[in-house]
Amino acid sequence: MTTAAEQLHPPVLEPGDYTKYKIILGGLGVVVPVLVAVLFYFKGIFKIEGAEAHLRWLPALNAGLNSLTAVALVAGFYFIRQKNVLAHRAAMLTAFSLGALFLLSYVAYHSQVPSTRFGGAGTIKLVYFFLLLTHISLAVVTVALVLFTLYFALTGQYTKHRAIARWTFPVWLYVSVTGVIVYFMIAPYYPAA
Repeated sequence: MTTAAEQLHPPVLEPGDYTKYKIILGGLGVVVPVLVAVLFYFKGIFKIEGAEAHLRWLPALNAGLNSLTAVALVAGFYFIRQKNVLAHRAAMLTAFSLGALFLLSYVAYHSQVPSTRFGGAGTIKLVYFFLLLTHISLAVVTVALVLFTLYFALTGQYTKHRAIARWTFPVWLYVSVTGVIVYFMIAPYYPAA
């Protein structure tokens, strides 16, 4: 059964067999976290001589992309609450695009630049590591959640989309916001350019 909003806003993808989309998005849900882990933990293999000096500005860009993603997510939430499906779709596709740009920038930076150690001590160090660990753990989960949520929206499976979006939205928003907080907490410890 479709609602009036669903009739006004048909799926983006043509109805039919969505097997290829399931394979593509499911593959991305597995490949992206594995690729990030490989590039992060085996960065010496992919090291480009001299790249480090040219990539020092990427953490600030990443924080900006995370901030804009959070704004787009909140806007998308607002628009769907107002039943403005087209504005919701635009905001969420913006959030997805910003997230993809973030991921590319993140991988480029962490595959070339050594990790910066947090220099704080005491309670602030505990807060930092709690935020960092929850941010990283949930970021891995977010990739799959976002891809499934997007898939259900694009294929017009709005009941499933709404059900998973109830989980995706708060987790994705948390990951975006904590990414910015973690950046500001570690930024004083980045080596001078």
